[in-house]
Amino acid sequence: MKLEQYDSIYFLGIGGIGMSALARWFKHKGLRVAGYDRTPTPLTHELLEEGMEIHFEDRVEFIPGYISKEKTLVVFTPAIPKNHVEHNYLKEQGFTILKRSEVLGLLTKNYKTIAVAGTHGKTTTSSLIAHILKTAGKDMVAFLGGITANYDSNLVMHGEVNENTVVVAEADEFDRSFLRLFPHTAVVTSADADHLDIYGDHLQMLSSYKEFISQVVRKGNLIIHESIALLANEAPHVNKETYGMSRGQFFAGNIVPISRDGFFEFDLLGNDRKIEKIKLGVPGFHNMENAIAAALVARKFGVDEDTIRKALASFRGVKRRFEYIIRKDNLVYIDDYAHHPTEIEAFLKSLKEMYKGKKITVIFQPHLFTRTRDFAAGFSKSLSLADELLLMDIYPAREEPIPGVTSDLLFKEITSPVKIRCTKKDVLQKLEDLDIEVLATVGAGDIDTFVKPIKAMLTKS
Repeated sequence: MKLEQYDSIYFLGIGGIGMSALARWFKHKGLRVAGYDRTPTPLTHELLEEGMEIHFEDRVEFIPGYISKEKTLVVFTPAIPKNHVEHNYLKEQGFTILKRSEVLGLLTKNYKTIAVAGTHGKTTTSSLIAHILKTAGKDMVAFLGGITANYDSNLVMHGEVNENTVVVAEADEFDRSFLRLFPHTAVVTSADADHLDIYGDHLQMLSSYKEFISQVVRKGNLIIHESIALLANEAPHVNKETYGMSRGQFFAGNIVPISRDGFFEFDLLGNDRKIEKIKLGVPGFHNMENAIAAALVARKFGVDEDTIRKALASFRGVKRRFEYIIRKDNLVYIDDYAHHPTEIEAFLKSLKEMYKGKKITVIFQPHLFTRTRDFAAGFSKSLSLADELLLMDIYPAREEPIPGVTSDLLFKEITSPVKIRCTKKDVLQKLEDLDIEVLATVGAGDIDTFVKPIKAMLTKS
C-alpha cells in the first residue's frame, strides 16, 4: 500500500509519545489529522494547538464527518483495548487500520534509516543522533520516543524531505514492532529481559533482537554495546562496531568531572581514532555511553569532529530522562522515566554518587501488572537503594488487573529505612510530611502529572 493515497489520518491513542510524532509528521505533510485519546495531557493540548482534532470519549459520533474508507488511514496503538468502541466500528466499516509500527515501517522504507533499539537508552541515544545531524545541517527527520529539551518536540526535522533525507527512528521491541524496520544503520544499546508478557522468556526476546540485527541492509552499519555484542554473530553482512564505558572498540577515556552533580568531560577513544574534550550537556555515566554511540553513528554520516563536539555540549536532554525540575544547593528534584529494575538501579546509584551524604527520597509508580509480577524481586532490590521510598499503586496502561499483583508485592521486600505506601490521592500529603534534600519521581505511567504540583509544593514560601 502507498501512504500517498490518503488525505486524512485518524489516530486511536493520538496522545502516545510514538503516535504523536507520527501525527505531527502527517500534519506537517498537509494531511488532516484527528484522533482519540483516553485522557487530556500537556501533549494532547499541544497537538490541539497545532491544529489537530482530538476527543477524549470513546464514542463513534465523535469521529469527524470527513473520515472515509477511501481517503482515511486509521492508525492505532496496542494500548487500545479489544473492546474499544471506535476501533471495532472502524474495523466493521472496512477502514484500513494499521499499527503504529506498520506505519513507521512504511514511512522509513524509502529513506536511509538509522534505527535505535534497546531496553534502555534508546530515546536519549536517538535524540542525541537527531541533534547532531540537525546541528550538522543534514537533511533529516527523527521520530522520537520522548520530548527533546532542545526542540520541545518528539518530531525533529531539518531541510527538505528528499531522496537524501536521513530518518532517525526508535526501534521498539514491544510487540516485536522493530521487525518492521530495515535500517541502513542500527544501534543496539541493551537487551535486558522485558515485555515477557509478549515474549514468554528472555531467550525469545533475544531471538527477536537477532532478527532485527539481521534486517540491517547489506554493508550497513551496526553499533552495538559491547556487553551484548554476541547478538551480532549471525549478521556477517554488516559493519559492526562495539562501544562501552570502558570496554569495546570505542570507549570513554580521560574522564574529568566538570561539576559536582554528574557532568563530565571525556575523550572518545578507539581504533586509533580520538575525539578529545567532549563536554556532555547532560549528566551521568550512562549518558556518556549514549553519546559514544551517537557520535559513532554521526561519523558514519560524514559529520566532522568539531560539529559532534559542539552538538554534544549543547544537548539538553530529553524530558523525563534525568530531568532537573529543581536544582539548588539545598534542594534537588529530578524526574525520570525509569520503569525497569536495571534502569532504576542505574538511576539511583547515579543519584547516590552525585549527592553523597544527602538523603535520597524516591516516589515510584510501577508500570504494568505483568512487569511488576515478572520482576518483583528486582524492583524491590533496586528501590531499596532509596533512603526514603513512597510507593504508589500500579499504573495499568493497556492491562487488566492480575489477582494478587499489587504494589504490596514489592513493598514487603523493600529494605529502605523509610518506606511508605501511597496512592494518587494522598501522595502529596505524605510527601509534605518529609524533609526533602534530593527527591526523584520515577516511573512510566502518569506520575509525570504530579511534577508540577510537587514543584509548587516544594518551592512555596
